[in-house]
Amino acid sequence: MPLVRIDIKQHQDPTFAKRIGALVYSAMRTAIDVPEHDNFQILAEHDEQHFIFDTEYLGIQRTDGLVVIQITMNEGRTTEKKKRLYQTIAENLNRELGVRLEDVFINLVEVKKENWSFGNGIAQYA
Repeated sequence: MPLVRIDIKQHQDPTFAKRIGALVYSAMRTAIDVPEHDNFQILAEHDEQHFIFDTEYLGIQRTDGLVVIQITMNEGRTTEKKKRLYQTIAENLNRELGVRLEDVFINLVEVKKENWSFGNGIAQYA
């Protein structure tokens, strides 16, 4: 059960964030075996005063086209699968939406299964 948060600077295309989300979900399905219908996303666009980042941290040249993706998911996937996920997301966004590879910032947050409640006040995985 991944929970995905995608943050971008305000974009002239009102469908842009949703299109990013669709590509991220597709990458999760293929790279880390996320099941069908397990798609929960929060998409946010920010003005320049509320979207702050370093343009050259670690020698990577970032632009205002930066896409910040945070995925919270159950722990346990291999490093290889995580690397495949990062690469698949970046390549999909680049190929389909023209997002520069340097502008794809991904953060995974792993949690134990008992840290989820999908509704009704019940910890379904505990």
